[in-house]
Amino acid sequence: MGDAFCLEFKVRDYECDLQGIVNNAVYQHYLEHARHEFLVSRGVDFAALAKEGIHPVVVRAELDYKRSLRPGESFVVETTCTREGKVRIVFLQDIRHADGGLVLSSRFVATVLDGRGRPRIPEGFAASVLGEGSGS
Repeated sequence: MGDAFCLEFKVRDYECDLQGIVNNAVYQHYLEHARHEFLVSRGVDFAALAKEGIHPVVVRAELDYKRSLRPGESFVVETTCTREGKVRIVFLQDIRHADGGLVLSSRFVATVLDGRGRPRIPEGFAASVLGEGSGS
């Protein structure tokens, strides 16, 4: 992924199942944490948004598992995002082993719900997260 936000992790023993590999559900935690850090790095203040009644939410998740991670292994989550239509943001995320091999490829579709529960992408949010100008 060109120009991706990258966050490094290390597999903890308790994240693995009896087969000695990371449980499939744990990968979503890695991806969620990386998306959160991506947004924070772009100035998104989740507490301030909540006070305004603005709530970013995931509406679709697609994960393609390619390889398993094991205890103690290091890896990186690469995150990019783009707009899809008027009310959707797409996060493309790859998990790569320290050796560079692809572990997982994912696509998360998100939106932002306003105080009435309606989807919209607030102008300031789009400017911060997507780098869009005020005319978006």
